[in-house]
Order: sequence, then C-alpha cells, then structure tokens
Amino acid sequence: MSDYRPIPCADHERLEFAALTKQWLEVRVEGGMVQRLLPLDVYTRDGAEWLKAENERGEAMIVRLDRLTF
Repeated sequence: MSDYRPIPCADHERLEFAALTKQWLEVRVEGGMVQRLLPLDVYTRDGAEWLKAENERGEAMIVRLDRLTF
C-alpha cells in the first residue's frame, strides 16, 4: 500500500485502548457519515494499519486506519 498515510500516534493509541476496554467510538469512515464502532483489533497488513470493528447492527467491518477521522 504505497499510498498509506500513517495516522497520529494519539489516534492509534485511542483505537487500541478502545479495543482493549471494549469502548464504542464515534468515527467517520472516509466520505461517509459518523458511525459508532466497537474496535476489536488494530493490526498491520500489506504495509498499512487496519481496524477490525463491529457497528451498532453487529456487522463486522475492516477499515484502513487512514480512512478514519475522529
């Protein structure tokens, strides 16, 4: 993923902490509406960082971290 832009460390830590403590976060997924997500895991793959989360309907999502804003 040559176009991946690392996110600020504070945002990364916020996601990891929310995953560890099972806290819901309100985020905007690139160009979309604000959503409440429950972060489940933050990991690196293919040269980018990813968030595995669940939305309020219980649907699983995987989102590249540089596609999120808080």
